[in-house]
Amino acid sequence: MEEKEQVAVITTDKGKIVIELYPDSAPATVDNFRKLIQKKFYDWLTFHRRVDKPGLNIIQGGDPDGDGTGGPGYTIIDEHTNPNQVPHQRGAIAMANTGNPNSAGSQFYICLKAQPFLDGRYTTFGQVIQGMEVVDLLRVGDEMKKVRLEAKSKYVTSE
Repeated sequence: MEEKEQVAVITTDKGKIVIELYPDSAPATVDNFRKLIQKKFYDWLTFHRRVDKPGLNIIQGGDPDGDGTGGPGYTIIDEHTNPNQVPHQRGAIAMANTGNPNSAGSQFYICLKAQPFLDGRYTTFGQVIQGMEVVDLLRVGDEMKKVRLEAKSKYVTSE
């Protein structure tokens, strides 16, 4: 199966989240995310941060330490300046970082609402295409039971 025909599927107790990945927008980030999925890095990790306040509405996961300090043992380049970056709209998935350039590794967040002030500051690399109602239900401590790459055709019908 070609990479462009894949989606990432996060299975939680609350349901499945299907994410379309955007390699044209953030090729290194998507490549890293795919590799971590293939290594089963995300399996059984928790969502460790949820922010619901005026101006910031996200759910964050991907930290093996579960407290916002962990990662895969390396960092990747920022791609938020790519001209075809997608905006931080509801359902966008983006890489979290330490606040320093090129400091993202494995932690990601999903926007619960549009977050335009994050555009140009954090690398977006995909969009939830199914299961946003599941994302809305997620809370701190909820587990990613498994994260897999699957055929996009299972979730999207071509027109």
